[in-house]
Amino acid sequence: MRGQSVRILGLDPGSQVTGFGVIDWIDGDARYVASGAIRTTGSDFPPRLRQIFEGVLVLMREHAPTEVAIERVFMHRNADSALKLGQARGAALCAAFSTDPAVFEYAPREVKLAVVGQGGAQKEQVQLMVKTLLRLEGELGPDAADAIGIALCHAYSRQARIAVSGSVVGGTRP
Repeated sequence: MRGQSVRILGLDPGSQVTGFGVIDWIDGDARYVASGAIRTTGSDFPPRLRQIFEGVLVLMREHAPTEVAIERVFMHRNADSALKLGQARGAALCAAFSTDPAVFEYAPREVKLAVVGQGGAQKEQVQLMVKTLLRLEGELGPDAADAIGIALCHAYSRQARIAVSGSVVGGTRP
């Protein structure tokens, strides 16, 4: 569809580092806008959750995405790590809902398959493909690359949904 444009914020939540990537999807073409990481400080967990929440709020205000793609929690070997990851994800989602975007979730394997072509791809492969797909020069941290990968996965899935059904379905709103 010509003339269709959407801004997508990809989020790769973590309790210490939450990666973010913003792309514009214009007529089936991805254009890089911004990326980076929200790095939390301190040893107490609740204040780190607040830092994630506030960081995502700033991103929502600054970039005004209409759609947010976030990585789905996968089961860790360590239950405590999985719980902390889930809470970090919750803090990021609560902040994302501040501007009423549609929110879409993707499993890590789904993201790797969409970006690299292999569900078991390594982080370095995701970084390389993100840089290649968006024609980026210079350094791109692994957390930012993962977040951009999540945004790209959503963009590709979005395009496929529109081709099949004529609309984007599957997102949630508060």
